[in-house]
Amino acid sequence: MKRATATGLAGLACAMLTLGVTAPATSAETDRPRLGNVQKALSELAKSSKIVGAIGAVYVDGRKAGKGSAGTRLLNDKGGRIPAGARFRVGSQTKLMTQVVIMKLVTEGKLSLDDKLGDLLPVVVEKDLVERAGEITVEQMIHHTSGIPNWYTKELVDFFDFDTYYPPLELVKKSRTVKRSQEPGEKFSYSNTNYMLLGLIIEDLTGHSVSREFERRIFDPLHMDDTYLPTRWPGGIKGRHGHGYYPDDKGKLHDFDRLNMSYGYAAGGVISTTDDLSTFHRAFALDKVLTKEEKEALNAGRPAPEPKSSEAPSRKPADSQVCGGEYGTTKGGSSGFSALTYNSRDGSVQFVLSVTLGTNNTDPTIDPLVKKAAEAVLCPES
Repeated sequence: MKRATATGLAGLACAMLTLGVTAPATSAETDRPRLGNVQKALSELAKSSKIVGAIGAVYVDGRKAGKGSAGTRLLNDKGGRIPAGARFRVGSQTKLMTQVVIMKLVTEGKLSLDDKLGDLLPVVVEKDLVERAGEITVEQMIHHTSGIPNWYTKELVDFFDFDTYYPPLELVKKSRTVKRSQEPGEKFSYSNTNYMLLGLIIEDLTGHSVSREFERRIFDPLHMDDTYLPTRWPGGIKGRHGHGYYPDDKGKLHDFDRLNMSYGYAAGGVISTTDDLSTFHRAFALDKVLTKEEKEALNAGRPAPEPKSSEAPSRKPADSQVCGGEYGTTKGGSSGFSALTYNSRDGSVQFVLSVTLGTNNTDPTIDPLVKKAAEAVLCPES
């Protein structure tokens, strides 16, 4: 059963674990990476006028080793600090969870990565919602090589009313107004529409909502009790949390906390906490969510190297990696927020960071600021 409010972390130690400060390090401690102070790194990050607030925590071997909160919940230094254990939108980190469910359905023999979209969802052919649906495979949608246009473009989102519920198929229909730019399977082209369609496939094959499948296959087994995919209107973030802002064409900032349940779905709708997101990424890295064989099958059709994009479902290019590539990055973001998980290659360390913005989320100055904060925590000696 999901708890209704965010888990408080006041009873946990706030101080950063350091090695050999007051006593000689034990053999177990010397095996831990040397980490920087999370609170200090976030405080530096929040000095930027483009950052409204930030929360983050670092984990070693599944245990919290430091946390922090900086900036404020609301714009103009209002609302107090964001609780360190607050929920936040994870954005496109949701896509990795959708991949997990799809691969489990493959293992269960309910579909194949080679199955065609038109066969799995005949409605997209009947209503002419997706061009070339009879040629596009599940694998191509997973890896963004289907060529299906992205419904979540600046041109379309400018006219998107986040106060209105749009069923996934209606958002798929919006993408039909965008011209295809490639053949199915030809190249990488990031599109949230792929994951809207994968979510619909999950629901059709299981008879359950995507939210229920996430709970059954991921959240409940991993005890991610504060994580959920909204399914009921308006589907906002439960509990006290940070608000993100987005500028209009005149530069005036607007509160974008009102993003409703229809915007993200299986492409980016999950809401979580640093504790829960760390648990998921650690379990995934240690083959506890998907087996090694399932992950190999999942990655077999992935473009290599994966092109740079503003978001990615699992891996990011080398210039977004930190500590010389020792940590991979999984990112999610949209109007008003950015959420990142840095994960060591062996799965032993995670740094989970949620940033609420006072600028366009595609502002090129944001990523370097966030990366600097991550490096200050994960590789302070570099």
